[in-house]
Amino acid sequence: MSEVVVVGGGLAGSEAAWQAAEAGADVTLYEMRPVRSTPAHQTGFLAELVCSNSFKGKSLTSAHGLLKAEMRRLGSVLLPCADETAVPAGEALAVDVPRFAELVTRKLESHPRVTVRREEVTELPRGTCVIATGPLTSDALSARIAELAGGDHLYFYDAIAPSVAAESIDREVAFLESRWGKGEAAYLNCPMDEAEYTAFREALLGAELVAMKDFEPMHLFEGCLPIEELARRGELTMAYGPLKPVGLTDPRTGRRPFAVVQLRQENVEGSVFSLVGFQTRLRYPEQKRVFRLIPGLEGAEIARYGQMHRNTYLDSPRLLEPTLRLKSEHAPGRDSPLFFAGQMVGVEGYLESAAMGLLAGRNAAGVSQGQEPLTLPEETMMGGLARYVCGLSSQELYPKGKFPPMNSNFGLLPPLESRTHKKDRPALQIERALQALDGMIAGDR
Repeated sequence: MSEVVVVGGGLAGSEAAWQAAEAGADVTLYEMRPVRSTPAHQTGFLAELVCSNSFKGKSLTSAHGLLKAEMRRLGSVLLPCADETAVPAGEALAVDVPRFAELVTRKLESHPRVTVRREEVTELPRGTCVIATGPLTSDALSARIAELAGGDHLYFYDAIAPSVAAESIDREVAFLESRWGKGEAAYLNCPMDEAEYTAFREALLGAELVAMKDFEPMHLFEGCLPIEELARRGELTMAYGPLKPVGLTDPRTGRRPFAVVQLRQENVEGSVFSLVGFQTRLRYPEQKRVFRLIPGLEGAEIARYGQMHRNTYLDSPRLLEPTLRLKSEHAPGRDSPLFFAGQMVGVEGYLESAAMGLLAGRNAAGVSQGQEPLTLPEETMMGGLARYVCGLSSQELYPKGKFPPMNSNFGLLPPLESRTHKKDRPALQIERALQALDGMIAGDR
């Protein structure tokens, strides 16, 4: 009998459990919530999103669009659930967080080969196993993983953006529009003139932050910096980042604002909106004071405060194979395969984490059935991510001795054989990736 244990019911663990079950394995999925919660989660549902409600771009013209296309071809359970619970977000795929998590939970709990157990796992299970406990792995299990890996984990700090009640947004100021008119008008935009932007930045720089532990240096993920850190890096860093006004016109003036704060709908009812790019570690009273300086949010009621938490991940280039299996030399005395998946392997982003769960779940099921684990083509985005975290990328993407987390990007993929104009490369890389993946799928049939 083929049996697989998956520890962790986040995006990666949910996808891993589904993939293993669909491949014919009997799966036991352990999730400690709601018996024991984490600093970031609010419910006991599987696959609960905590940092934002966006899975990024839908269009097959970007790295994230390619990743979605690959996952759909490989039978992802999460993307159809995201489609079914989507909320307006222009060119992005964003979801109603509770409805999405509830749907994923219902699908897994009703799968005939999946048993969901609500309890904390403190020891590494025997048998074929996928560890997908994410960046907020409990202390007990984290200690067991550290012992097995022969060293400490790496870590960085990640942050969550705040959300506000829709009825508290001043619609006389905030206007509904998507940049360049692309997709449906899905974002509320709070325009700033130069004086308002300057005052907001000064307030951010002077605001009181949540203190971090004195003995831990602040390793920040460059792809998801707190808004106050962006303010600190330069006068116009925010205006060229999440507050960039390009492609937007203030209907009150008929001109492009100096800066724009965008708000994205979080649920189907449209009762809550999140501040896009506003991850923060400001103290709660300071968030209310400073963010109410944004035009249109003077009376904003904060539905969820932003916060920062410590994310732990593995030294994957040293520990993992490109199949996401722990190398045998790091598993002395263990007679069954152990896979890792999700953000803890060193990827950053919802879909990136889920994609690694998809690969680990497929491979765990295959190995439990006596098959060789799958190594994805390096031309694919999923294959590029797996090779990156395992230190086998054909690109020099991080300095020797350092291993920063990584989002999907075309730099993960091998160079094209022929010289092409820069603007034409993504389309050619996407075409090559899907051909390679379709060829692999056809070969498996």
